[in-house]
Amino acid sequence: MSDQAKTPAPTPATKKLFIKTYGCQMNVYDSQRMAEAMGAEGYVLTEDQSDADMVLLNTCHIREKAAEKLYSDLGRLKPLKAEKPDLKIGVAGCVAQAEGEEIIRRMPLVDLVVGPQTYHRLPAMVRGEAPAIITDFPEEDKFDHLPQRRATRRAPAAFLTVQEGCDKFCAFCVVPYTRGAEVSRPVDRILREARDLVERGVREITLLGQNVNGWHGEGPSTQGQGGEWGFGRLIRALGEIEGLDRIRYTTSHPNDMADDLITAHRDVPQLMPYLHLPVQSGSDRILKAMNRKHTADQYLRLIDRIREARPDIMLTSDFIVGFPGESDQDHADTLRLIEQVNFGTAFSFKYSPRPGTPAYEKPEVDSAVADARLQELQALLSRQQKAAQIGMVGRSLGVLFEKPGREAGQMVGKSDYLHSVFVEAPDAQIGDLVQVRIVESAPNSLRGELIG
Repeated sequence: MSDQAKTPAPTPATKKLFIKTYGCQMNVYDSQRMAEAMGAEGYVLTEDQSDADMVLLNTCHIREKAAEKLYSDLGRLKPLKAEKPDLKIGVAGCVAQAEGEEIIRRMPLVDLVVGPQTYHRLPAMVRGEAPAIITDFPEEDKFDHLPQRRATRRAPAAFLTVQEGCDKFCAFCVVPYTRGAEVSRPVDRILREARDLVERGVREITLLGQNVNGWHGEGPSTQGQGGEWGFGRLIRALGEIEGLDRIRYTTSHPNDMADDLITAHRDVPQLMPYLHLPVQSGSDRILKAMNRKHTADQYLRLIDRIREARPDIMLTSDFIVGFPGESDQDHADTLRLIEQVNFGTAFSFKYSPRPGTPAYEKPEVDSAVADARLQELQALLSRQQKAAQIGMVGRSLGVLFEKPGREAGQMVGKSDYLHSVFVEAPDAQIGDLVQVRIVESAPNSLRGELIG
């Protein structure tokens, strides 16, 4: 070997990654983890698509025409690919899982396709060390193969995936086919990631899962805590993390609201008084056709138990209007359930047929009829949402500041009930959790004043 000192290898130029995220909060979380995985390969995020060395589209397959939206976006990338032939274009997420090779066949500009359970292999795919299409359901846990989350300061609120996949097989839903069977992450890994987030400035964590309250993870093997834990026990353990001031979770299924989880809403002060519990319909006939495995009365009795445990809880839900076979009476039953529960807000959609689901081949409700029913249902939900927001006026609520407002000295944050709250607080900082008196309700937000 020569005694002459070797010249150090030049540092490679920084590569830029642009990610477009479609759909749910879990996709937001997945995009963050993919960005971290690619960060280990020298990529940094950019918000300028034209400046990127790699464009990654993280797709959602829940709504109708999801694939068409993807292909439209890919079509708009053709001029950029022609201008920058070395640009890498990837498709990830649930449309990638469903479409697979069809994406590259229709759009040869795409370099790689990766499903939601295999994105830990994304760096190897970019390096050419793995196939260009990976959409299987691997036996290994992708979280074991992702790089440790970078020790950078975080926003005060963060998502944390604890469960993926679904075994419910609702007749309208593609999730079991695109995300696979239910898998729950072990307790120690969830707690380790939660502590890491808190150490980097996170004060609120939203636990994510396609069926999050169905989580049943392996407990720590130390101190006699092994065995399978339920979701309520996990929330209690998270509540013991110093500095974690708020806990939320979404999306849940009525059939998995176990007693221990209901009492956690009573016993764990960090668990916010807000619960998203989709019901989809108020008609037993339609619920059976949807394969929901609960009745409207069972849902209502569950709501009574939850409110007994936490009287100040705000409930939100999902509704599908115009499911195949829905009659005027079925629609009326749904309106009656909404009136009985009195939701703080809700998400409602006209039925969207998804290829491969049991409901796909069933005759659809007339589109005009479904539109009229959706408008009637949304008008009722809007009245309830408005009343819920007006009911906040005069109350003292916790608000976690997340960003500056549009006006000088103004901060914006989320209340205990997930409302956006605007507050005059010139001395406040992002991440401050303060008590605020609500003084005004706007259509989609609240205005508050600092207490003390």
